[in-house]
Amino acid sequence: MIGEVAVRAGVSVDTIRYYERRRLLPPAPRTAGGYRVFSPDTVARVRFIKQAQSVGFSLKEIAALLNVNPPNGISECQRMRELLLAKLEEVEARLSELRQFRRTLRHYLAECDRELRRHGAAAECPVVDEIARPKRLRREERRR
Repeated sequence: MIGEVAVRAGVSVDTIRYYERRRLLPPAPRTAGGYRVFSPDTVARVRFIKQAQSVGFSLKEIAALLNVNPPNGISECQRMRELLLAKLEEVEARLSELRQFRRTLRHYLAECDRELRRHGAAAECPVVDEIARPKRLRREERRR
């Protein structure tokens, strides 16, 4: 029954239905009364989907992982490796962007601290100026 699967997988009934519509779960056969009969591995599959989402996979990517259909001459494991490698490269690029963003935030924080030490409550925020004004205007102001 759908409610049992949802409870065991830690998701809502609506989530199970949504995964069925997205074809992340195979269609469950129904009883004469119209109740879905899920296979024993459905709970594990739903948990896998949730875990994959939690580490950044989109539902489209998860569908590709769950339905690995390699082209001729490529093993299922090779195809899975390709998919995982592509995601790892994406994650590495995102980490690089986040590191750069962290450096920028630290720089801005240091500028605020420096200005507050110099001028206290009367300090004008250099970060607001830097973010709000286009670079062209800032360069022109420095030249004056």
